[in-house]
Amino acid sequence: MDCFYEPQFDSADITGLNIPLSSDESWHCAKVLRMREGETIRITNGKGWLYKAVLKVVDPKSCEVQITESLKLKPRNYSIHIAVAPVKNMVRFEWFLEKATELGIDQITPLICKRSEKISVRTDRLNKIMVAAMKQSLGVTMPVIDQPQKFNDFIKQETSALRYIAWMDTENKNLLSQVCPSGNDIIVLIGPEGDFSETEVMNAKNAGYIPISLGNNRLRTETAALAATMAIHFANKAI
Repeated sequence: MDCFYEPQFDSADITGLNIPLSSDESWHCAKVLRMREGETIRITNGKGWLYKAVLKVVDPKSCEVQITESLKLKPRNYSIHIAVAPVKNMVRFEWFLEKATELGIDQITPLICKRSEKISVRTDRLNKIMVAAMKQSLGVTMPVIDQPQKFNDFIKQETSALRYIAWMDTENKNLLSQVCPSGNDIIVLIGPEGDFSETEVMNAKNAGYIPISLGNNRLRTETAALAATMAIHFANKAI
């Protein structure tokens, strides 16, 4: 069953209502998927709600559906926020966003670090990639991607989440999957190619971030970010 994304749908039981799809999803429904009236589809608003609906009107400019079921899915009891320095090859960064969305992630913040590459981050394009990944994986929660933030500004922000920094030179080599407790909101910092500077690590530690390891192998930035995402799910027995 195909899944559509309609963020404007109310987070409520809207069973029985006839509602138009957005222009983008109408075009996708009519021209790309070539669906017909009477077919059943899934719709999510990206805020944890899943709707089942029947196509009443199929038109490239404006499809209309009738909601037959409204489901509020139980959210996870933990959240994942990865703050990561984008890599020069944006295809690799986009790969991370796609796969992290498929696995389940709540927030991504592009970090500007001392050793970061000077690149342009187009959050509009990145959002489209995450929407496609959410729909493909039949997810119901759309991750938030922030505008790029400077490293020192980010670590100064107040938060109740548990905070970790992945660092290649971590002395104690505590694995994230082993020290990350279940049922908590988690933030993990992932550095650029070349890693964080010693000053950045010191500033992060002073701000309450705990150094951790993601394993013995040296990982690419986007691989490390995905490994951190998976480690948090693993600690919560979600994978």
